[in-house]
Amino acid sequence: MPIARSPASVRRAAAVEADPRWARVLARDAAADGTFVYAVRTTGVCCRPTCPSRRPRPEHVEFHADVAAARAAGFRPCRRCAPAGPAPGDVGAARVATLCRRLERDGPTPTLAELGRVVGLSPFHVARVFRAATGVTVRAYAAAHRARRARATLRTRATVAAAHAAAGYGSASRFYATAAARLGMAPRAFRAGGAGLELRYATARCDLGVVLVAATPRGIAAILLGDAEGPLARDLARRFPRATRVRDATGLASRVRDVVRAVAEPRLAARLPLDVRGTAFQQRVWAALTAVPAGATTTYAEVARAVGAPRAVRAVAGACAANPVAIAIPCHRVRRADGALAGYRWGVARKRALLAREAAAATGGPRRAPPGG
Repeated sequence: MPIARSPASVRRAAAVEADPRWARVLARDAAADGTFVYAVRTTGVCCRPTCPSRRPRPEHVEFHADVAAARAAGFRPCRRCAPAGPAPGDVGAARVATLCRRLERDGPTPTLAELGRVVGLSPFHVARVFRAATGVTVRAYAAAHRARRARATLRTRATVAAAHAAAGYGSASRFYATAAARLGMAPRAFRAGGAGLELRYATARCDLGVVLVAATPRGIAAILLGDAEGPLARDLARRFPRATRVRDATGLASRVRDVVRAVAEPRLAARLPLDVRGTAFQQRVWAALTAVPAGATTTYAEVARAVGAPRAVRAVAGACAANPVAIAIPCHRVRRADGALAGYRWGVARKRALLAREAAAATGGPRRAPPGG
């Protein structure tokens, strides 16, 4: 049988439930930590919005700006959530920063147990906390950092052997086994600035302007959109400054034709074979983008949550901007939180056109016939 409440209790409950801070308490919103505390009159305790304790009845709650204000009103800090101390997120961030610094040192990658001793956590919690904060595993972060060191040292060391040692690889065989995936080419080719890499490219007209397609033997490495061939060729040279860039309209005819069709009908882009390299975080963002269905859109914040790094919204935007293959990795499906299209490396007008085509295809509306077919 429900407990009868007095009119005064009903009014107090209604006032608390109408306060936007109550919704944040119910959601245990981590972003609200440090912005206010709530106090419970029946227990005389004040808590963080994220306190794991059972939620009180709203008529027993009042809000205060901080712990000092709650203490002045006669409440004591909760021992469970310790609202007077640093936020749990701050403690976690400090630990993750310590882990990152340890992983970035020269030498072999430490084990989870060794990392745990550094920050006072078990190996299991090291793995979980690190991935939650960065969006990548400890192993992936360490591998990406070794690759960055390898890229830097290959330019300056006299031998590849010296470079792999400086980068923290335990043996030359381990370095060579992973180098192609991490560097995008053989180590000696990278040390020569990519001079050993042959990149074939061709341009064509499409109904969004001019498209440049560049490919390695593995697949498409770049799809660039613009208004003229010259700026696109210069962009390709900037992206691959030391590679041998060979214009090959005949050899790439089928690849270019497929890309032009995908520009006209973006759902076809998922079939294009790619050879795209990026950091571990960029790869996670790009994978999340390819999971967004044609005809749908997402936001930078939603992508950040999807890759396990909800606070890395700016890093997600940076990964979108670094995307070298228009259409195939659909960064055009990302909007701002307010619904605006925001920026697009190849022009907002092209972004709007691509989204309109996908929306029309998803609803069965009229679609423009792909050029050349």
